[in-house]
Amino acid sequence: MKLNHPFFFGRSVQCLILLAANLLTVQTIQANPAFARQYEMSCITCHSAFPRLNSFGEQFLADNIRLPNWREKIGVETGDERLMLPKFPQMAFRAQAYVQARESEAQDNSGATTADPASDFQAPYLIKLLAGSPLSEHISYYFYAIFAEKGGNGETIVEDAWITHDDVFGSGVGMMLGQFQVSDLMFPRETRLTVQDYIPYRMASITYERGVTFDADVGPVSLALGIVNGNGIEANAKVNSPGFGRPDRAFDNDSKKSIFGRIGGELGPVRMGLFGLNGEQQDATNTRNTDKQILGVDFSGNHNDQVFWFVQLLQNRWDDFLVLGQTAEWNGGFAGIDYIHDDRWAYSLLYSYADANDLANSGTVYEGIDLNTFTVTTSYYFMRNIKGVIEINVDLQDKDNNPNDGIGHNTGEGYFLVGFDTAF
Repeated sequence: MKLNHPFFFGRSVQCLILLAANLLTVQTIQANPAFARQYEMSCITCHSAFPRLNSFGEQFLADNIRLPNWREKIGVETGDERLMLPKFPQMAFRAQAYVQARESEAQDNSGATTADPASDFQAPYLIKLLAGSPLSEHISYYFYAIFAEKGGNGETIVEDAWITHDDVFGSGVGMMLGQFQVSDLMFPRETRLTVQDYIPYRMASITYERGVTFDADVGPVSLALGIVNGNGIEANAKVNSPGFGRPDRAFDNDSKKSIFGRIGGELGPVRMGLFGLNGEQQDATNTRNTDKQILGVDFSGNHNDQVFWFVQLLQNRWDDFLVLGQTAEWNGGFAGIDYIHDDRWAYSLLYSYADANDLANSGTVYEGIDLNTFTVTTSYYFMRNIKGVIEINVDLQDKDNNPNDGIGHNTGEGYFLVGFDTAF
């Protein structure tokens, strides 16, 4: 990992110096009825409209997913102060089902259409098991596993899975070890109200990783620092694989790590943060490791737990990604607003943008980083934990001049979606 890269020092050295001095982690949890069952309270205690967290929900997370009476409320009386067992396994489920009319097609690398789903029954769209609970005065755990997602069945996939300690060695520094999304430091994807994703996070590959993060508050400033493998959660490798097969596996395919962090604070009603990441990734041919840097700024606000707005900007630099000796820079981001009208209705707007910049006209699929969409979502809550969703996504990006070359923005991405989202 080259921390002396000119780009990294020229634009974010002050950020990392401060981060190194004060370690920090921020974790997130999506809507989880297990916590409502634990404490016998309504989902509305932590959510303005699930999965959107309100101020109390954010504080619940900051307190390591516990209330002051957590042990008496959720624990079994064993007579042993050194043993904490929940009264029952703290589990919950989330299920989503949609019907979608869509503009986009599925294509192979040659540009040939392999599917043209003008109408698509996406049921189930998602089935997920969630669990989490305090285990001691300072340690908690959380995980969720996906049984089915976007039409995929046949295996269970674990995404978020971590253990937290909120006061390491009595220092006031919190730590999270496990599997998590790097982008959770800014805006957690799991708590968005739109079905449409925060796509620039996925393009920048700052979603699920394995590693460790640390957190602390220094006066009015929140600080975060983390180290992750940098190759996502897909890859692993057999240890000593040329010899007799061993059961152990490495979760990382090289010795390099990615370091990232965020400095956050508030100016009046506005929250803001500066994010930086320096690490490595596989190049476009998956044959060598190349340097990558990301800088991000984020802004957000919350008015009376009723109006939430957020803005994310990202600048990405990929060295030697397409050609040795050449640097590719691209930028992207999104902006949105959620309005919780009342107990029944919530409305959301999301604008997403990305400019492939140096990757444009490269003759590669990375021309498809170009993004320009606007999403409108209406959510109707039949119950606190059951909502109907209507969503329209308008694709504002022009199609490529050659729509059959298998790269770039070959088809439109507009859609109309209606369905259900429930957690229980």
